[in-house]
Amino acid sequence: MRRISHWIDGKPWSGDTDRHGDVFDPATGQVAAHVDFAGPTEIEAAVNAARAASVGWRDASLAARTSVLFGFRELLNARKRELVDLVTAEHGKVTDDAAGEVQRAMEAVEFACGVPSLLKGGYSENVSTKVDVYSLRQPLGVVGVISPFNFPAMVPLWFVPNALACGNTVVLKPSEKDPSAANLIAELFAEAGLPDGALNVLHGDKVAVDGLLEHPDVRAISFVGSTPIARYVYETGTRHGKRVQALGGAKNHMVVLPDSDLDLAADAAVSAGFGSAGERCMAVSVVVAVDPIGDELVSRIRDRMAVLKVGAGTRPGNEMGPLVTRAHRDKVASYLDSGEASLVVDGRGHEIDGDADGFWLGPSLFDHVESGMSVYSDEIFGPVLSVVRVSSYEEAVALVNANRYGNGTAIFTNDGGAARRFQHEVEIGMVGVNVPIPVPVGYYSFGGWKDSLFGDTHAYGPDGIHFFTRTKVVTSRWLDPSHGGVNLGFPRNV
Repeated sequence: MRRISHWIDGKPWSGDTDRHGDVFDPATGQVAAHVDFAGPTEIEAAVNAARAASVGWRDASLAARTSVLFGFRELLNARKRELVDLVTAEHGKVTDDAAGEVQRAMEAVEFACGVPSLLKGGYSENVSTKVDVYSLRQPLGVVGVISPFNFPAMVPLWFVPNALACGNTVVLKPSEKDPSAANLIAELFAEAGLPDGALNVLHGDKVAVDGLLEHPDVRAISFVGSTPIARYVYETGTRHGKRVQALGGAKNHMVVLPDSDLDLAADAAVSAGFGSAGERCMAVSVVVAVDPIGDELVSRIRDRMAVLKVGAGTRPGNEMGPLVTRAHRDKVASYLDSGEASLVVDGRGHEIDGDADGFWLGPSLFDHVESGMSVYSDEIFGPVLSVVRVSSYEEAVALVNANRYGNGTAIFTNDGGAARRFQHEVEIGMVGVNVPIPVPVGYYSFGGWKDSLFGDTHAYGPDGIHFFTRTKVVTSRWLDPSHGGVNLGFPRNV
């Protein structure tokens, strides 16, 4: 059985382990590998390695850091198919979807490559007689990143490049369900010239998470996962004096106005609802149909669902893969027996192109859903789409704003005034106008409101630079000028 172990101090961990977890191939239901689970020894080794590397990496010039990041970017681009295959093998998403994940991850890497301009401070000359004041950004030290199973490549690369670019060292704890992508990322950084210990990968369960949350040498935590765990991470981390950004769950609504292009809206609902088997925090899980278009919209969605190709991610033509584990598949399927609303499409009867033992569930559709139902209130995190019918734009906005989650939303309309009003009135962190999954590009920042975010800083982009640095303000007075020697050579960055 293949063993997946930690990456500590620039190399694979070779020590013994008392505990491990099973890594499945979701398309076959078979155990494909064992992953080591960290205990106190491994946690301490990873943090110590990061702390030891911190001084040298913090003092590395911006030119040196940028060189490593550019090198990593080139290696990632050259070996992206290898990363795509790991995501498909352990998560289950189809190859095209995994390739899209890696491409979006590349955006975050490319943003971090511009760190010299991102770390510029401010300068005010002669604020008092011969007194100047300037601000600068400095790294925090050792930081922890805890990433989820649904984006094993993209989410680590939301955080790790920015953290490293700012001069921090990192301990990454990926999901134990699909851990191999994190190890490949660490290997590529090492090949790009990142010093040993600057990036460590620690595999495991709650023991590893709590080890990072409680360790006095870990200064900050970045987390993505469900809302209950995000709240726990935020409360535990801040109680131990850490800076924390904890991104939680979602129940994303797509509002469809009567004037919209219904074919476009139906395409978007199916694409955003069932891509990656619905295992996305930005998936559309609720379609809000503003009367009188409900019947027609549901009909068009149902027609598109019927021809979706569900099967093994490695087989050409398949559009949706399995769910990540058998337990998760069974939990999602249990909602189909709720009887709370009209089950228009039962995904358990969908034709599957794959091994019968895989963790399959086809796309499912509920109609006439109401806000008090569990299929509406719960983050199901699977291929289940609910349709809520409302009578007006105002009722649609009130429904979205009343939900406890505030991650993403979208409106489909051909009315520019309605779209502008919606983006102003809706209480959600990320808004799409005729765009069903409004994940910002790498040079903006990602994050929701309400119970979708704990902490006040969003992920990647400018907020990422802010999170991984702290500001220092210097007030200086120099009474005498200093002189250097003559050097006619062209100045060099080293």
